[in-house]
Amino acid sequence: MSEAHILIVEDEESYRDSLKYLLTREGFTVSTADTGTRGVELFQREGADLVLLDLMLPGLSGTEVFRVIKDRSDVPVIMVTAKDDQVDKIIGLELGADDYVTKPYSGRELVARVRSVLKRTAAVYDAIGDEPTRVTVAGLTIDPERLTMQRDGQTTSLPPKEFGLLLLLAQNAGRVLPRQVIIDRVWGADYYGDTKTLDVHIKRLRARIEADPHHPMLIQTVRGVGYTLEPPV
Repeated sequence: MSEAHILIVEDEESYRDSLKYLLTREGFTVSTADTGTRGVELFQREGADLVLLDLMLPGLSGTEVFRVIKDRSDVPVIMVTAKDDQVDKIIGLELGADDYVTKPYSGRELVARVRSVLKRTAAVYDAIGDEPTRVTVAGLTIDPERLTMQRDGQTTSLPPKEFGLLLLLAQNAGRVLPRQVIIDRVWGADYYGDTKTLDVHIKRLRARIEADPHHPMLIQTVRGVGYTLEPPV
């Protein structure tokens, strides 16, 4: 984990330099960008294991940079902003950010969050690797070795967290899984971010597998408890 590559996209020089110093001291490889456009260029050229992304950027905004990154990868993103604004936090969570940090923040807290997100991401890959058997349920064939879902002869690749969530629900088809159980299994027991992240991923899965995502027939919400994948009768 200490050799992970972190991309910092931050327009404020003082924050950018201090973050680079802090994370380099912790053993990470660090690249920095001072604009959204530069951040996208660096990501496309060098890649990253995690992106620290300022929400308020000149030119190409943080939300636009986020969409570009997520359209091309499942690299985790921690959003960083100076605004302690509930609206901004909701925007970040609805986009699917892996965590959210508000300035000013302590260096120790930020490093802990970076390590936690990297650990959760690695845990998802490990958990998927532990289940090599295909699962077929509700017309879906789920292949853990390839991180793919097949339906009606069409194969779709899924990002690791979405795949881990679908696999968990499919392996427990017909059972109601409490929200905390799902979070512990897919995001890790040490996850302390907003639990609305689960709802974001459920929404994305429904868009992929439901005939009408607004009236889901497969992934059912059990209010006050959690979710279940119910095979059609």
